[in-house]
Amino acid sequence: MEIYISEDATIAGIQLEFRDVYPFLALEFYRQPHEPGEASPPGEKLPPETAIDDIRIMHPFGWVDIDGSRTAAEVEYDFRHIIGLNVQVLRRSGGLWLATTQTDSWTLQQLNESGKRAEKEIFQFPEERVEED
Repeated sequence: MEIYISEDATIAGIQLEFRDVYPFLALEFYRQPHEPGEASPPGEKLPPETAIDDIRIMHPFGWVDIDGSRTAAEVEYDFRHIIGLNVQVLRRSGGLWLATTQTDSWTLQQLNESGKRAEKEIFQFPEERVEED
């Protein structure tokens, strides 16, 4: 699977395409790149309505491979070095979105499956748990 980044694209459009393939993952776009193993600062996040043409640091348009066998780190690298966009892959964890800082070496498929499992797990304090007979 690949996503085509065109001169008419917006962050929201790319995010929607990505979420159609990986419903338990998200792509966030930032003004500045992040270091490997680190999260991007929240204040650097760009709004979804932002036009790609307004934020890319390089001028090529083209395809970014988001195949399930690729790691989060590889996808983030390609967005940065092929298209000139700073992105971070996030994984769903219950009601939260977590940056994949510790799991950048996992494939998109592994991350999506982990997010799917976490969606079903509901944390309860021990005193709230109901014993089943």
